[in-house]
Amino acid sequence: MDISIKNFDYDLPEERIAKYPLPERDQSKLLYYKEGKISDHVFSQLPELLPANTMMIFNNTKVIRARLPFKKSTGARIEIFCLEPIEPFELTSAFAQNKEVVWNCMVGNLKKWKEGPLETIIQNGQAPIHLSAEKVNKTQEGFAIRFKWNNPNFTFSELMDYMGKTPIPPYLNRDSEEIDTVRYQTVYSKEKGSVAAPTAGLHFTDNVINRMKKNGVSIQTLTLHVGAGTFRPVKSENVADHEMHTEHFRISLETLKNIQRHKGIRIAVGTTSLRTLESLYWAGVLCHLNQPFHHIGQWTPYHLKSNLRFEEALENLIESTERSGKTHFEGSTAIIIAPGYQIKSIDAIVTNFHQPKSTLLLLIAALVGDEWKRIYSHALKNNYRFLSYGDSSLLWKSSLL
Repeated sequence: MDISIKNFDYDLPEERIAKYPLPERDQSKLLYYKEGKISDHVFSQLPELLPANTMMIFNNTKVIRARLPFKKSTGARIEIFCLEPIEPFELTSAFAQNKEVVWNCMVGNLKKWKEGPLETIIQNGQAPIHLSAEKVNKTQEGFAIRFKWNNPNFTFSELMDYMGKTPIPPYLNRDSEEIDTVRYQTVYSKEKGSVAAPTAGLHFTDNVINRMKKNGVSIQTLTLHVGAGTFRPVKSENVADHEMHTEHFRISLETLKNIQRHKGIRIAVGTTSLRTLESLYWAGVLCHLNQPFHHIGQWTPYHLKSNLRFEEALENLIESTERSGKTHFEGSTAIIIAPGYQIKSIDAIVTNFHQPKSTLLLLIAALVGDEWKRIYSHALKNNYRFLSYGDSSLLWKSSLL
């Protein structure tokens, strides 16, 4: 993949980055792009912009309070940012532990934490809980941290809820506040596990969703737990030298069947939903080739290539899942979607406006080609708000690609 990242740069003034959400979720602006035409709307108008027989596919992951603050006896403040569990590896089991657990973490103010465990006392209205954190070994992202606590009546998930902070994006350049606890979460979030929100979904309200359903729109949900790597900029000059992060996903057999059988328009809500759908396609292709298919590597699509239709690939995956006796398909993906990649699964995407030189912007360029420049120029000239708490867009796949 010979793509220069400098071709996906643009000037984003600091004042155009939305530092806080709007008072009402669905009052954000909505840029509509289709067949070369751009128009401006309010997000609450989305149900009326959707064609008949549309299926919307949402990521129902829930952001966890992953930033855990500690204070040393010297007064130094150390923040441990929990990324993903190590022991036990499975997320649900890790959350359910009631004595100790090991997570892969980033550590803030690491230079002040030379050795020994960190300790804190959690006040929850009952007996105080003593929690300790100890470095086990170095990892690629930071450290494996062993957490231990003295009250088996509380799970690690509950301890996170009591003491943790919402991990808002670093480019907001502010500490998380109480408003983020609610607003950096979609109204349909369900499955705990993300350290970043699937931000395209932040604009949806129950009212918007109910109006879509009333108009005959099919709502389907899958789960991809968003990792901190989603904020990682492309630092290499050539995209081929960038290493993508891995994220885990899960989808029910019933939802797989609903998506596979749908004959109308399919729209992904957010880049995470699209990455999952495309990964499901390649899992189906690998299944068809009798190859391991539970992890989709960064370059898997580019090495494999396939003429299978999306519906055919999903049919392979469904049959394999049924034969295994499972009710869900689970996997992981490091897929990179960039110009030259042929998107198989959807006709359009609801998404926010992304950082310059980011893999998310590369994904948008794969969907609309060089039109991304005109779309982003229009958004900048018309006072759209950018990034996680910013405004939204509904972009249709370019027929010229």
